Amino acid sequence: MRATQPRIAVTTSARSGWRIFPLVALNLWVAGARGVRWGTGRPADLDDVDGLIIGGGDDISPMLYGGELWADARLDPERDALEQRLAEEALGHGIPVLGICRGAQMLNVALGGTLHADAYAAFPGSRRTRTILPRKRVRAVRGSWLATFSGRDEMKVNALHSQAVDRLGTGLRVAAHDEGGMVQAIERPEPPFALGVQWHPEHLLYQRAQRRIFAALVTAARARAEGRAARPSLEAAI
Repeated sequence: MRATQPRIAVTTSARSGWRIFPLVALNLWVAGARGVRWGTGRPADLDDVDGLIIGGGDDISPMLYGGELWADARLDPERDALEQRLAEEALGHGIPVLGICRGAQMLNVALGGTLHADAYAAFPGSRRTRTILPRKRVRAVRGSWLATFSGRDEMKVNALHSQAVDRLGTGLRVAAHDEGGMVQAIERPEPPFALGVQWHPEHLLYQRAQRRIFAALVTAARARAEGRAARPSLEAAI
């Protein structure tokens, strides 16, 4: 029997989505799913999809988590409202979620967590590296789902973010740190699948560990589409 091809919604910014969405869609296609672009002004009905990716982009407004406004922050309130709603509804209805960079932060905020508005001021020991190339070293927490399905305790990733997770949202745990102690990934230990990574795995298709991130999401989305429950595992690896 042919495996179900899940439909995965991908939220993007109006400014950069035209170049980011094709990369994410390619990663999803390799993993066996179809990506559908969402954003402000576009249809966004969770009944039409099996999974959700909250993509990268502008900073999240501190109004959402009681933080202080950082002078250099670039905000998108309409996108904030859309993605917060989608994250809350997706998790409430058992829809698997992957957060990428800003999306990881939104996943945390949607579950009641807070952020460091200026991450590198809060973690001076973390090396600031703004590049899509894998120049940042992160370590997955032993026993985390991220470590399990990626098959790696340590990874070299890229970094473009200025914000980072502070207080964890309800039901989340830390899945990876960088060398300075900054949180680099968060996850839900229980279903539905929810993972947030501070880096951009869509730019790292050539790394097996990064392909496995998308494969784990697709495995969970396919299981939901077929009415089954799934946990991340190396069986999702590609």
